[in-house]
Amino acid sequence: MTDLIAIANDHLTAQIHPFGAELWSLVDADGGEYMTDADPAFWTAHAPLLFPIVGALVDDTLRVDGTAYTLPKHGFARRNPFTVVEHAADRVVLRLVDDARTREVYPFAFQLDMAFAVEGMTLRMTATVHNPGDVPLPFSFGYHPAFAWPLPGGADKAAHRIVFEQDEPQPIRQIEKSTGLLLPGGAPTPVKGREMPLDAELFRADALIWTDLASRSLSYGADGGAWLDIAFPDSPMLGIWQVPGARYVCIEPWQGHADLVGYAGAFRDKPGVVILPQGASRSFRMDVSVRPA
Repeated sequence: MTDLIAIANDHLTAQIHPFGAELWSLVDADGGEYMTDADPAFWTAHAPLLFPIVGALVDDTLRVDGTAYTLPKHGFARRNPFTVVEHAADRVVLRLVDDARTREVYPFAFQLDMAFAVEGMTLRMTATVHNPGDVPLPFSFGYHPAFAWPLPGGADKAAHRIVFEQDEPQPIRQIEKSTGLLLPGGAPTPVKGREMPLDAELFRADALIWTDLASRSLSYGADGGAWLDIAFPDSPMLGIWQVPGARYVCIEPWQGHADLVGYAGAFRDKPGVVILPQGASRSFRMDVSVRPA
């Protein structure tokens, strides 16, 4: 197995796997682990990166300029090794670039840099997509970290909740479980004002999805235990998910989402897809600040 890459300061230690540039562990100075244990009975991933798509495409088909390409759910970044381009005690930057294999399923030049840094009690993550090609680059990007549920600190699992920055009264979106595609219409939100108590029953129909989120930050935790303050200033969409009964909850800031059931248009015309001009870059930040119990 490839060695994990560790970055640390006096307060936090993060470990990142270069395969997929995936965050595997976030531990405080007392040894409290804030990430999933990746129990294979539920889900073996930790925090995959979603690029160049978020969610599933109709028939796993990416349509570009009249040509169809096969691209499975969430794209290929999570299934490729990244190269370390910078590594200091408290920071690391990893990079994925296009090659012959990626162009078989996604016919574009790209550079995806994933930076991790620990600053005080905060893990800062920044994904930067650069277009080195000679045509505009259509893409989506998403984070998919699975945080421990319950968090360290001894609070009861049933006491954990999500507190959004803003009221979120709008309906949520749901996916068709058999295909992973976005269903038309909406469902009543489980958020009351700014708060959503966590319960495994919320996820019986799969993920909860906000495609027009008011908030750009939230807090996750329980009174009497630890909390995580999570900021995602560049991502207008959010998924929250778990396999019911698992010891994690995924809090996923997104730019983009799955195809709508029956969508037959081109990828670049899909809502949520970024069109990046030649030579341009676009970054997506996610900060996770730890408040121990």
